[in-house]
Amino acid sequence: MRARLAQLSVQRGSFGVIDFLVAHFNLVRGLHILSVIAFMAGMLYLPRLFVYHTKATPGSEMDETFKVMERRLLRGIINPASIATAVFGLGLILADSAIRGWSFLAEPWMATKLVALVGLYGWHGFLSASRKKFERGENVRSEKFWRITNEIPFVLAIVIVISVTTKFLNH
Repeated sequence: MRARLAQLSVQRGSFGVIDFLVAHFNLVRGLHILSVIAFMAGMLYLPRLFVYHTKATPGSEMDETFKVMERRLLRGIINPASIATAVFGLGLILADSAIRGWSFLAEPWMATKLVALVGLYGWHGFLSASRKKFERGENVRSEKFWRITNEIPFVLAIVIVISVTTKFLNH
């Protein structure tokens, strides 16, 4: 990889962002993984809070406690971790494109990962909107709904990890 970096630097005549990403690929990958862990922890915990929140009497002390917990989890952990995950993931894509070209984006494993990521970030948006409904006392979803859908992020994570680690149908 260092030889490729030297070659890229000579070709470009400078040491730019992509060169930095290539040179520090393992660091960026590690930061991406740590961000994903925090993101997934929050994505798995928030629906669990919703399960218990559905049992709280609107306006009660417990209802207010859940509102604070959900808001802090979303704003303090999930949102920042989702942004960090995306930033480091884009850094990995840029580094990979410099190392092996852009063609890997068309591989089936990468397309699968990207579709699952759209689903995960879509679910993140749904959870965010649902938190706002709980905040306003407008939740219409049942405890059973939140228990069942609590597994969605984990299923998507399985798809993402399997697609990346096996690179299935890679030519």
